[in-house]
Amino acid sequence: MPIMTRAPARVRRVCLLIDQLGRGGTEKQLVLLATGLRDDGVDVTVLVLFEGGPRERELRDAGVRVVRLGLRRLAAAPWAAAANAWAMARLVTQLRREAPDVLHCFLTRGYLLGVPAGRLAGVPVVVSGRRSVAAPGGRVLAAAVRGANRMTDLVVANAYAVANRAVQLESLSLGKLAVVYNGLPARAFDAVPPLEVAAPGPVLACVANLRPEKGHRDLLAAVSRTGGTVVLAGEGPERHALAREAERLRVDARFLGAVADVRPLLARADAVVLPSLVEGLSNAVMEAMAAGRPVIATAVGGTPELLGGSPRRGLLVPPKSPEALAQAINEVLGGEHPGLGETARTWALSTLGTDQLVSEHIRLYGEQLERLCAE
Repeated sequence: MPIMTRAPARVRRVCLLIDQLGRGGTEKQLVLLATGLRDDGVDVTVLVLFEGGPRERELRDAGVRVVRLGLRRLAAAPWAAAANAWAMARLVTQLRREAPDVLHCFLTRGYLLGVPAGRLAGVPVVVSGRRSVAAPGGRVLAAAVRGANRMTDLVVANAYAVANRAVQLESLSLGKLAVVYNGLPARAFDAVPPLEVAAPGPVLACVANLRPEKGHRDLLAAVSRTGGTVVLAGEGPERHALAREAERLRVDARFLGAVADVRPLLARADAVVLPSLVEGLSNAVMEAMAAGRPVIATAVGGTPELLGGSPRRGLLVPPKSPEALAQAINEVLGGEHPGLGETARTWALSTLGTDQLVSEHIRLYGEQLERLCAE
């Protein structure tokens, strides 16, 4: 008598939940995952807790349905608490209506609210994500995260460093963790005309929101030692302070603000620098690798996983060390590391494509559904 085997569980419907759709790296990865799942025949809905944002248009243009749930920031209005109670009820109702096979929750507010809502709605598989090595913050929040973890089937980290940190901070078991690297769209590897930057010497590019943890002050201090022009793509609360610091150090710093397409800047740069104090898996480093630019970055979070290896794919320096940063910049600009950018690009082509991102998530979702079938 032949042995009967069950076909692998097929993932038919997925809901992705996030708090908003700004231009951050997590939102970028959600768009890639949602559109890739849709292209693979999965019915995808993106649920947004608060406001939409620039990424919403990208999703809608790709044919992905977006539902705003209408939560209010608690300090936004006196009726915010009532509005949030209504929005949470709407989330549970929406999940029951969607009846997804999988609910995947992104960012802290996403999984703190989404995981219990998914359980109340009877979603078979509830997944959350980890994208940073930063601690959740505070005892109450840490306890809430651990409570959500107990209700979560799987936690997907975007780097092994992030996964290891989650084990330490959240008492997560390794059996509940998986690692899937961020993905890059095919267009990230396309050649584009370089941005016009009138500069007498070398041009260094840094793509990062202007926040303290991105380490821009260390970059300015390093460039004050090396010379050259540094072009900063990104916006944030540090902009005016950084402009004053650049003036004090007599550094030629150009502030582009938020940039929708960084490829022309990367094409113009002689090197790309990311001096972050903390990272998950940096989209900026990945994009520079795809463009074939030599990358100098701090050895934090998942960055060593991107740039390490043999042959190495970039230069790593300690965080908060302008001296080490300056030395690495001088080495790259002095031609001491030929082929660094091309090595990085070749590895990124084979490892960081959207196809890998989507196929790995589908595999993990399917395994969780299979586990339920076996119970």
